[in-house]
Amino acid sequence: MKKILVTGGAGYIGSHTTLALLNQGYEVVVVDNFCNSCIEPIKRVEKLSDKKVSFYEVDLMDETAILDVLQKENDIDAVIHFAGLKAVGESVEQPIMYYENNITGTLNLLKSMKAVNLSKIVFSSSATVYGDAEVIPCKETNKVQPTNPYGQTKLMMEQILTDLSKADNWDVTILRYFNPVGAHPSGEIGEDPKYPNNLLPFVQQVAAGIREKVMIFGDDYDTPDGTGVRDYIHVMDLATAHVAAVRHMDGLRIYNVGTGRGYSVIEMINAFRTISGQAILTEVAPRRTGDVASLTADASLILKDLNWQASLNLNDMVTDAWKWQSQNPKGFLS
Repeated sequence: MKKILVTGGAGYIGSHTTLALLNQGYEVVVVDNFCNSCIEPIKRVEKLSDKKVSFYEVDLMDETAILDVLQKENDIDAVIHFAGLKAVGESVEQPIMYYENNITGTLNLLKSMKAVNLSKIVFSSSATVYGDAEVIPCKETNKVQPTNPYGQTKLMMEQILTDLSKADNWDVTILRYFNPVGAHPSGEIGEDPKYPNNLLPFVQQVAAGIREKVMIFGDDYDTPDGTGVRDYIHVMDLATAHVAAVRHMDGLRIYNVGTGRGYSVIEMINAFRTISGQAILTEVAPRRTGDVASLTADASLILKDLNWQASLNLNDMVTDAWKWQSQNPKGFLS
């Protein structure tokens, strides 16, 4: 397998995965509509890898456009599908937009793949499908019960892919990842949200003086310090998980991608204070709708099947995130 289509490849996880693929000798075709990104990460990925990316500015809502790409790049071996809206809070406020974009975009992609007899896909799912998990750490066999529209769209797309795999014998690998953080150790590519929806980008921007304070949404959870606990995974580890998935495609597979270790909001903020040397003001706010107290991964299955496990620790995550923020105070606009 040599040529991979990456949807949403200019985004945070997509750009790091594109770089990992290029470094492993794959050719990469990227499509992105720049709704959460820009062209600069692709330029930097090419610089870091010293290889070219075939890039198309395409919105998956345009079925004809994605089919045109697949027909032009007619020797693609597999697809890694990242493209989609991804903010939990926004999904609660605008559920129709999330269902329309994420589901329709995926269906358009799958129909176009089918039209060109392309039947291998790695899907970017999320631990949000577990909702308020009954068993922690989560196993892939846990009950799936999303608590927000974003998580529901991920679960619905998982179901579509599961049915497609069974009906047409597609090779489908679903990666349910936990909380991606960090950046490439060069500081050249990292997370650059228009408005931070996740904890660490917010902390980074406060440390850099871009924002005044970090809002802690809820300090009364049933956790050691009252703040939410999550399984944070370095984006570089997450990128290598996608490479491992592409290498071992065989039928329908579902894997958690995490470290198995949880850190609270306060632990993450304190780690960032230590690494950055910045004070980082905080303010406690009410819980957000759709948030859960604790969510960590049992990632033993992906280790067993794909020989993949996370290798980078909290210090790596925070150090690389701060390097990215320091070198790019205005993100890719810098």
